[in-house]
Parts: sequence; C-alpha cells; structure tokens
Amino acid sequence: MEKILYNDIHLPDKVSDILELDFWALQHVGAAMVRTVTNPVKFSAYTSIFVTCGTAEADINLIAHRLEAPCVVNVSAGDIVYPRIISDDFDASVAVFSQRLTDGMVTLLKDAAIFSIIGLNPILQLSSEDSQDLQRFYEEIMAIAKDSSMPYPFETVLYTLVSYFFKNFSKYYEQFRQSLAPSVHNRIADRFIRLVQEHFRRERFLDFYAGKLDITPKHLSRTIKMQTGASAVDWINRYVILEAKVMLRSSNLNVQQIAEALNFPSQSFFGKYFKKATGVSPKDYRNSFS
Repeated sequence: MEKILYNDIHLPDKVSDILELDFWALQHVGAAMVRTVTNPVKFSAYTSIFVTCGTAEADINLIAHRLEAPCVVNVSAGDIVYPRIISDDFDASVAVFSQRLTDGMVTLLKDAAIFSIIGLNPILQLSSEDSQDLQRFYEEIMAIAKDSSMPYPFETVLYTLVSYFFKNFSKYYEQFRQSLAPSVHNRIADRFIRLVQEHFRRERFLDFYAGKLDITPKHLSRTIKMQTGASAVDWINRYVILEAKVMLRSSNLNVQQIAEALNFPSQSFFGKYFKKATGVSPKDYRNSFS
C-alpha cells in the first residue's frame, strides 16, 4: 500500500518524510509554530494553507501580502515565503501535494493555465459558507487518505480534490481569469515578474526580459516602476539575492558552487554582488547561522 498521508508529523523535523508522500496534511498550525520561521523558506512542493483564524503579513516571492481568515494561500514549488507578522490567535491547516498529484489535477482540470492564475493570485479570500465547506472537506480528505483499506488511495484522493475544486473553487479563478484582461500595463508587470521567477538564475540583464516581452528596456523599466514601485533591475536583484540567501542557509553547496548555480562569472564577482546588496560577504552570512 503506497503512503499517502500522515497528519501527526511535526513539520520542522520531518520535511524529508513529507516530500516522499503524495498528500500530507496538518491541522492547527498555530502562531508559535509559524514564528519559528525567521528566514525566507523555499517550498519544494505545491502547498495549500487554509487560514482559519487570525491574521498574518507575509512576503510571497518578494511581494507583501496580508492574510486574514478565512482565506487560502496557494504556494507553488519553488516559491519563497517569508512570514513577518503573525497574530496571537493565528491558526491554519496545511496540505502538501506531490508533483504526481499536481500533474494529475492539471490533466483532469484540462487547464494548465490555472496554476499560472493561482501564481498571480496566491491569496484566495473565502466567503463564510465556503470556509465552512472547506473545513468539512479537510476532515473528509484526511479520513480518505488515512483509510488503509482503500484499494486505490492515490486515485481516490486525486478525484476527490478535483471534484471539490470544480464544485467550490472554480468560480473564484474564473473571476481572476477575467480580471487579467483590462490593463496592458498590469499584464506587462505580471508577465515580467513571472519571467524573472523563471529565469533569474541565468539572466540578470534587462535586455533579456524586454526581448521576451517584445518591448524596449526603457519602456519595461518605466512600466515596472510605475506598477510596482520598484525598478525592473531591483526586482531581478531581489530574486537573485533571496535565492542566494536560501542556498547559503539551507544547502550544502559551497560559495563557488552557489556562484556557478546563479551564473556568476566567478566566486569573487558573486561575493562583491552579494556584499553590495546585503552589507556582508556570503561566507559571513552563512556563518551567522552556524
């Protein structure tokens, strides 16, 4: 019988176990647990966080968001989340999906674009009725996944998730889809940030992104500044530095290997770039967590 879900794993200590499962969930993630996260966290799997009580402020891929219950926060693999302010009454349920399960959902939804829409709208504010339905659904899906007598656990979880999406959540994302159309400038900003998320490890120059968007670098820079309050170059640099920090803190790669992974011509060049942005060398930054 394949493993599907454990709901009694202590999250900080058992991340490696979680990533071996197709579906993992934990209820009652409170303020005390979230406050142990004091640095940006890069997610390795698609994760849905159902905020049932309280409020929070968090950066998702460098964009500040306010979370107010009841809401759902959808985080894709590779996204970086940094919780900053958590209310004392904060409570949430967390569900983690394997790539196999995510791919199965895309196939059944017949709309791969849905995950791009989710990426642009990671916070889903729920009505009271939908919040109550989602709470009942968590109980149902966890009971299904824990039932060791079920002959097809993966398929049952998959079809149950997709059925729930069509019934309860598709209306929200259709509204998001329609809202993407009105402003060309907004589309440029959204597309630029998605391109940066995809390519910043290899591309740090504005000409590349302007070319992808079929506009001039000057027009791109002006539009991004107007729409986001930060320059296009600042956005690229923020992603590079944030990724470097995550790698320095959480990986076993040495500084030379990190410089190569981020496409710097040399360790020395990377060191100067990092110190200019943070005020400390990569080595000193890593040592501050030892």
